[in-house]
Amino acid sequence: MGEQRSAAAGPQPSGGDGRPRPTCSPFVPAAVVSLIVGALAGLFVGAYSWAMAHPVPHRIPVAVTGGAAGGERFVNALEHALGTSLVLHRYPDYGSARAAVDAQRDFAILQQNASGTQVDVASAAGASVARVLGQSAPRVGGELGIPVEVRDVKPLPDTDPQGLAVFYVSLGSNILGLVGAIQLGVHAKSLEPAERIAFTALYALLGGLSICAMIGGVLGVLRLPFVQSWAICALTMFTSGAIYTAFQTFFGRWALLPAWLLLVVLGNPSSGGAVAWPLLPPVLGFLGRFLPPGASVNAQRNAIYFHHNQHLEPYVVLAAWCLAATLLFVVWRERHPGGRDTGQGAAPGTQD
Repeated sequence: MGEQRSAAAGPQPSGGDGRPRPTCSPFVPAAVVSLIVGALAGLFVGAYSWAMAHPVPHRIPVAVTGGAAGGERFVNALEHALGTSLVLHRYPDYGSARAAVDAQRDFAILQQNASGTQVDVASAAGASVARVLGQSAPRVGGELGIPVEVRDVKPLPDTDPQGLAVFYVSLGSNILGLVGAIQLGVHAKSLEPAERIAFTALYALLGGLSICAMIGGVLGVLRLPFVQSWAICALTMFTSGAIYTAFQTFFGRWALLPAWLLLVVLGNPSSGGAVAWPLLPPVLGFLGRFLPPGASVNAQRNAIYFHHNQHLEPYVVLAAWCLAATLLFVVWRERHPGGRDTGQGAAPGTQD
């Protein structure tokens, strides 16, 4: 019976003298995982709280037209009230200023005239910025005795008054793209590189279709340009999956750690989806544009609300991350723990 149990247990690791060598206790990796999860929990909540719990204006680009006597006084008082600086871009007429807002170069228009000041905000470009300006401008005007009218020239739909739906679409695409790659690594480890890429593309297409059908069709939260939004969701999901797969090629079982830090802890709070970039800490506002979550938010926002003034940058950012991650996986595919040859092909006694 003792010999049978020994055989069932398989060969035991041994030292140079042939005696059995004690195996690593399962408590060691369990303790490491516990410590990592504990640290990530704090980083996750801290990153979101730092970026979103109390957004503070930093530098808000604003278009200015007209030149009434009280205009400069109003701008200075508004900057003081906000505790920030308005980056003023002067335009010769209202049409030019409106074009700048439509192109998302500016977040509002201050139109100064003899009867007062008109503040045009654009909630679709940044609901948080529009809210800050819309609440502060009338109060400042009242203190100065200057009439102030606030209008929303790019309003959000009634089904999404806080402008968070685009953020949730991007958040879901990024996290589920990551989860999909993790699950392929667990349940389909034997996939060859080309097969892994193909199935990553498959779940990205299906996931993007599901997200857009739910948001645009079943719930009717947003009026989506369906094919374009589907393509953005699918590209976002594939990019997240490719990033995890590339990290897995170099870090193996610990790939989730850098992928989570990049996409979730850093990428999502800095995306500008929940809080527009002028209200984010400057470093996050800058980095967010060049990370997949921020690029996904910008691409969706442009497609939904600014379809006549779309930008190439978010697509270039997503494509660059996607291509770089896929190439890293393909070039160093032998390092990836998956594949049908994993743990096979070596005859007994030929391994060192």
